[in-house]
Amino acid sequence: MEHRVKTEILMNVATHETRVTIIEDGVFQEVHFERANQRGIVGNIYKGKVLRVLPGMQAAFIDIGLERAGFLHVSDVMPHFNEKNEPIDLNSAAADVRKWLKEGQEILVQVLKDPLGTKGARLSGHASLASRYLVHMPDMDHVGISLRIEDEMERERLQTEMKSALESEAPRGFIVRTVAEGVQAEALKRDVQFLIRLWQDVLDSSHSSACPSVVYEDLRLHTRTLRDFVNDQVDKIRIDNLDTFSELCGFADKFVPGVRERLDYYEGENPIFDMYGVEEALSKAIERRVPLKSGGYLIVDQTEAMTTIDINTGAYVGLINLEETIFKTNLEAAKAIGRELRLRNLGGIIILDFIDMNDEEHKTLVRQTLLQVLGRDYARTNISEFTDLGLIEMTRKRTQESLTQFLCEPCQHCHGKGMVKSVQTICYEIFRELQRESGACASDGFLLVASHKIVDALMNDESSGLGELEVSIGRPIKLQAEMSYPQEMYDLILM
Repeated sequence: MEHRVKTEILMNVATHETRVTIIEDGVFQEVHFERANQRGIVGNIYKGKVLRVLPGMQAAFIDIGLERAGFLHVSDVMPHFNEKNEPIDLNSAAADVRKWLKEGQEILVQVLKDPLGTKGARLSGHASLASRYLVHMPDMDHVGISLRIEDEMERERLQTEMKSALESEAPRGFIVRTVAEGVQAEALKRDVQFLIRLWQDVLDSSHSSACPSVVYEDLRLHTRTLRDFVNDQVDKIRIDNLDTFSELCGFADKFVPGVRERLDYYEGENPIFDMYGVEEALSKAIERRVPLKSGGYLIVDQTEAMTTIDINTGAYVGLINLEETIFKTNLEAAKAIGRELRLRNLGGIIILDFIDMNDEEHKTLVRQTLLQVLGRDYARTNISEFTDLGLIEMTRKRTQESLTQFLCEPCQHCHGKGMVKSVQTICYEIFRELQRESGACASDGFLLVASHKIVDALMNDESSGLGELEVSIGRPIKLQAEMSYPQEMYDLILM
C-alpha cells in the first residue's frame, strides 16, 4: 500500500513579512516569502501608454507608472493565429510591431516578470486571470487542459465538464489547471463565473482609470496559497494571525469550498515556526554543505549560469562493499536533492554529480528515486538520463528568486566571490605598491593603514621582507592597524 504523505501548511504573518511553509511527514520542504516593501508585481494588470516603438527589436517600451518603463515584445501583443487559424510567422509582415502599437497609444498590459536590476518589467498584452482550478485567457477562444494531467479519460472528462460549464457563455479561453483533476462540473462552473466577473471588473476599472495606473493586483501570498497549494493531500493550514485567519475563512467559503474546516488558528505561546523547527531549518538551508544521515554530504553551488550539486560519501564507509556504499549514498542523496531544490527554490539548469556507479540497475533506481521525490514538486522539472560522465542534467522552472538570493546579499568583503586573498598575497601586493610609489613620489616615508591581520603579518612573518624594502627605497614605513578594515583593504599615505 502506497504511503500517504501527511501535509501541513504553516503561515507566519507579521506587518512587515508573510512566510508560508509546507511540511510533509513532519519535514520542512519549501518556503515562500512576501515582504510588504518588496511585493512583486507579476500578475498585476496596468493601463499603460506606449512610449517608444522599436522596429529593430520588434518591441515597445510601455509606461505603466513605475520607475522604469516596461518591455512589450510583438509576440506578446499580436494574435497568435490568423483568420485561417494558422500560426502567424514572427518574421512576416503581419508581425511588424508598428502594425500593433503606436506611440501614445493606451493599452492594457499584464506583468510577466518583475523589474530586475536596470531592466523594466516584462509585459504581455494577453492578460490571464487564475482561480482555484482554471486560468482565464480572454484572448483565447478554446479550452486547454494542463499537460500534467496525463490520464486521457480524465482529460476527455474535463473537456466535457468545461463544455457544460461554458454552455451559456460566449466562446472564451480557459486552461484547466493540474489541481482540477477529479473536480466535478459544479466547482468548474463556479470558477468560470468568478473569472468572467473578475475580468469584467478589470475592464470596467480600466475604462475609468487614469493612464498610467494599476487596474488589478494579484492575490497576496496567504490567499494565493489556498488557491495554488491546497489540495486533498493537505491536512491542515495553520495561521498565527487572527485577522488573516478570518480573511482566509471568508476567502475559502467563497472560492475554495471544502478547505474551511482545515483552517486552524494557531494560538500557541511559542512562535509557530519555532514550534515546528522551521527557523533552524531555514538557517541551514542557505549553507553550502548539506549533511546526509549516513555521514555523506551534498555540496550545493549556485551561480548565475547554473546550479551544481556534488555528492560525497564523506564519513560513510558502508558495511558490504564499495559499490553498495556508493549506491546507498547516491540513493539517500537523490531524496535529499529533491527536498533541497524545493527548499532553496533553485531554478534553471541544474547539474547533479552523483558518485560514479558501474551497475546500470543502481543508476536506474537512483534516477527513479529522484523522479519520485520531484513528483511532489509544484515547479515543472525535466530530468535527463545519466550521462557518460555520471552526471544527471535537469531543469527546474524558475518561479522566483532562490532562497539564498532572497535572504542574502553579496559579502561586502569578497563581493560575492566566496573567497578573499590570503594575508601573504596581500602583503606582497603592498610591497610591490610601495616599490612603485617610492619611485613616483617624493616623500619622507610612508604610513600603511591596514587590517589587524595584515599589520600583524608584516610585523612578524613578513618583517624581514618589510625591512629589506625600507632599505631598498631608503625611507621608513610605519604601520597602523585599523580594526574596521576588511582583510583586502589597505591605504598608503605619504609622510
